[in-house]
Amino acid sequence: MVVGPVCGAMAADTTAKTKPKIQPYPNAVVWTNAAKAQAEFDGFEFVGEFVRDDQAMQVTPSEGRFYVSVYDGGFPGTGWDGSPVVHEWSDREGIESRVVGWQKIDRSASVVGKKPPADAIVLFDGTNTNAWKNGKIEDGVLKAGARTKATFQDFRLYLEFQIPLQPEPPISHPHRGNSGVFAVGAYEVQISDNFGLDPSPEAWQDMVMLKPVNTWCGSIYGIREADWNVCLPPLAWQSMEIDFTAARFKDGKKIQSAVISVTQNGVLIHDRVELPEGTGGGPAGPRPEVAEGPIYLQNHGNPNRFRNIWIVPGSSTAHQ
Repeated sequence: MVVGPVCGAMAADTTAKTKPKIQPYPNAVVWTNAAKAQAEFDGFEFVGEFVRDDQAMQVTPSEGRFYVSVYDGGFPGTGWDGSPVVHEWSDREGIESRVVGWQKIDRSASVVGKKPPADAIVLFDGTNTNAWKNGKIEDGVLKAGARTKATFQDFRLYLEFQIPLQPEPPISHPHRGNSGVFAVGAYEVQISDNFGLDPSPEAWQDMVMLKPVNTWCGSIYGIREADWNVCLPPLAWQSMEIDFTAARFKDGKKIQSAVISVTQNGVLIHDRVELPEGTGGGPAGPRPEVAEGPIYLQNHGNPNRFRNIWIVPGSSTAHQ
């Protein structure tokens, strides 16, 4: 059965009235392989993106059900007209009938595969981890938790990432594919499974938002939410490009803030954003700002994976 629609509009409210209690899921089932998920997860074929006429639909699993978001005009950042998003909850039987008449699509191939230019440093191409501390390869891809041996100041970084499928926790649970990319070790661009979620407060009238929008995938963690939620489904390969200009210091004092632009899956989600401080969500507060530092692929207890990573040092246009 399909459980009633909830409408939402694109007007994110990142302020939390009260801090929600986050239940841990230490033994939650997780898949990092689509073929295995297809064989073992009943309903996997309904997870993903669908189109019909001028509408687009995203379906994501959570707590034994499926959360449906329907957009007019196309997907966020690539055609959606900004009108209220219709949301529904469906059980296993309901989702099978809900997708009848819709065509399932896979946009991953169109947003990955960017080749490094001649002046790039290839950090990971699947063959070795020579550029990384704690670099570990599994099935030809780089596991989360690696940090570059080299340090960088201004740069353009490209990478591809895959978020695992973790269908049991609530849809906004922070343990669904939590990871991140740290520029110079101080500023985090968040990676997590927020596929199909609507940042509009109207979409959360009957649900608890466990993590605010400025900590969702693509956000500059705790500082600024992404202009669009352009996440693809879990297990789909996605791309991220970070154009970064480091902070400048003189006599130990900051004289110019860091600036960052971020493109996710081909959509610009942060355009020359000035960073007032380092990011940080723990009791220690924001990370210290630095003039240069490594690229860090955060291990936050989830089996996120990375590939096709390259960097062009000194090429940032974020201040222009």
